[in-house]
Amino acid sequence: MAEEFLWATRSHLHLLAKRPTEQLTFDMQVEVASRMGYSDGAGRRAVEYFMQDYFRHATRVGELTRILLTDLEEQHVKPEPAIMGFFRNARRKKLKPGFTLRNNRLNIIKPREFLKDPLNLLRVFEEAIRTGYLIHPDAMRLVAANLDTIRGLYGDKQAARIFLDTILKHANPERALRRMNELGVLGAFIPDFQTIIAMMQFNMYHSYTVDEHTIQTISHLAQIEREELIEELPIASSILKEGINRKVIYVALLLHDIGKGRDEDHSILGAKMARQIAPKLGLTNDEVETVEWLIRYHLLMSDMAQKRDIADPRTVRDFAKAVKTVKRLDLLTVLTVCDIRGVGPDVWNNWKAALIRALYRQTRRGLEDGMEAINREERGTEARKNLRAALLETDEADWTDKEIRLEIARHYPPYWQGLHVTAHVDFAHLLRGIGNDEVRINLTPDEDRDATRVCFAMADHPGIFSRMCGALSLVGANVVDARTFTSKDGFATAAFWIQDADETPYEESRLPRLRKMIEKTLHGDVVARDALADKDKMKKREKAFRVQTSITFDNDGSEIYTIIEVDTRDRVGLLHDLTRTLADTNVYIASAVIATYGEQVVDTFYVKDMFGLKFHAPGKQRTLERKLREAIEKGSQRA
Repeated sequence: MAEEFLWATRSHLHLLAKRPTEQLTFDMQVEVASRMGYSDGAGRRAVEYFMQDYFRHATRVGELTRILLTDLEEQHVKPEPAIMGFFRNARRKKLKPGFTLRNNRLNIIKPREFLKDPLNLLRVFEEAIRTGYLIHPDAMRLVAANLDTIRGLYGDKQAARIFLDTILKHANPERALRRMNELGVLGAFIPDFQTIIAMMQFNMYHSYTVDEHTIQTISHLAQIEREELIEELPIASSILKEGINRKVIYVALLLHDIGKGRDEDHSILGAKMARQIAPKLGLTNDEVETVEWLIRYHLLMSDMAQKRDIADPRTVRDFAKAVKTVKRLDLLTVLTVCDIRGVGPDVWNNWKAALIRALYRQTRRGLEDGMEAINREERGTEARKNLRAALLETDEADWTDKEIRLEIARHYPPYWQGLHVTAHVDFAHLLRGIGNDEVRINLTPDEDRDATRVCFAMADHPGIFSRMCGALSLVGANVVDARTFTSKDGFATAAFWIQDADETPYEESRLPRLRKMIEKTLHGDVVARDALADKDKMKKREKAFRVQTSITFDNDGSEIYTIIEVDTRDRVGLLHDLTRTLADTNVYIASAVIATYGEQVVDTFYVKDMFGLKFHAPGKQRTLERKLREAIEKGSQRA
């Protein structure tokens, strides 16, 4: 069956390309799926069904090949010298009854006797990971031939204990889980896991199939436990060192995406499924409740950190209200870190790490010391003190006490809690003696966030935020975060955090050219709208992806602003188009938070109207949504 499927796929690939080709690219995947009769359904695209079948067949062929090659290797291997065998036997771990070593691989002595106790089919994996030996092909075949027996163990208390011991009591559980998955044991022992095996998600964000992503998350958790990531993940490492319920976090990671591939939200469905599965894995009622909560909200921290302004105290308060306890905060933080790192090799970066750390620390402070500890007034007072101290210590220029008082007095409260003291220092220097016709820019590498910070200071006027976005788009900068404020004396102070095409900070040598292009755009020498039209072309292989546009309005997530969240297809110049549309509609943008997921982007804007009020009226919201959709559609047609 696998042979027929793979030959059919290859034939369609050659016919489509009209030449010999072995690359099943994204656009080809869609075409081949259609030719082979796949159709959309149950919340998934035809190409996703096709690719799941492809990965299942390929995995099966790969596993059979591995068994065959191991068998051939055994037949042709030379006997090792007796002295080597002596040393090997001296240091190897003693095997449990029923097991033996054959060519240094774990095998079974008497298969018939072995199969009399069905639990032995799970003990193979625990024994392999306990001793560190690879499993012999004969043992692999025996397990694969008895998957029906393993299905009968679902819900058995002893089987659950052996399964969890395999994961919890050894240093590299991902090795055992991957071998279980390759032999079909995971899908047999946990029937609901079968659905997500080899399931791919047709986008540019997820690098792995759902089952492999799950194993990757557990691998990252094990690395943190082995203290291999202390410098990279200090918060998660300290949480695990202080101690959490390991059974809960491992089971939550194992099941967190088990609801994918259905019409229902996979977090909600996964939580319902976990309520049935977790007790059969031996968890207590309290543990089941915690696992269910973690799966239901496993995207909450990531969404809050990446799609909301965590400098807004309301964001932290709302998150703390959902989490309720430090215990749940710790568990959710570890799960979030492992989940993001398990998406793909380049998804986790210092920017995401900084956001997660900041949200964790502020929320923990609020939960332990009370929400008043993170309110605007207190944070503003602390920020002003930090700026005064920094300016008095600076070597660049002498600041008098009067000048510092004037600098502190010129800003409204949101300015103080929205930026780090280093940005406050940059703006203090930019605003010092600035004229109404001046545009001042400062570019600073922000290594802690894997980004370059661009600070603008100039006289405020309508549409200036959009022009800044256009200037940055023209130089190929990816904006990952932005804050804009207006001082009491009428100057715009905007901070953007940008990355290059490789999602890294700009090198120092590139900053002068970056500054020059930005200045030319802001002075009107280059019209961003016209220049961007030539940059909007989409690559052929990316056209196969679909992203539905969704625009939502939230008046509860911030005390001062309406939050507009635009979820759509990413492209060059999108942020400029959206901000220009808002400016043309007399919308004041206070901040923009940009979260990119492959070809999908979520641009979140904190806004108010020209009178400083939120957008409560449904009619105004509908008008804004219509204009934003028109801007997105026009840009898509150019691409």
